[in-house]
Amino acid sequence: MEPTELTDVEIDALHRTELAMEWLRRAHGHLLEFHHGIGHAMDHLDAAEELLRESGHTDLADEIRDQHLPRGVIDRGPTPGEGDRWSYDVVETFEAGFLADMVGFEARTRDEVAGGKRHVAERRQEREWRERASRGRT
Repeated sequence: MEPTELTDVEIDALHRTELAMEWLRRAHGHLLEFHHGIGHAMDHLDAAEELLRESGHTDLADEIRDQHLPRGVIDRGPTPGEGDRWSYDVVETFEAGFLADMVGFEARTRDEVAGGKRHVAERRQEREWRERASRGRT
């Protein structure tokens, strides 16, 4: 179906679906920022462990080594560190699950409603603005 043959409701539904995907991609970016932020924090803890050990605070250095560095960000079991999830695991789970499902849904919706065409609402707006501009010049 050509975008000009779509109803306003279909165009709005496609637009909302595309916007949802854009927001999910933004959320994915924030999730990657979270993952990288955790990694940087752990690098600093790793350096702190060595400095604490060097300055004679072995109990604090041991705590970093034994409790904080090997621990994931989400506990799955009754004991922290056992069966926990690391930030990369959260990212991978999101990418392979929810995000992948939504990418597929958005593509299927575009295929079924608009023959695979993207940005139908924006193309209509562009067309309307160009037509308005050309009417204004006559």
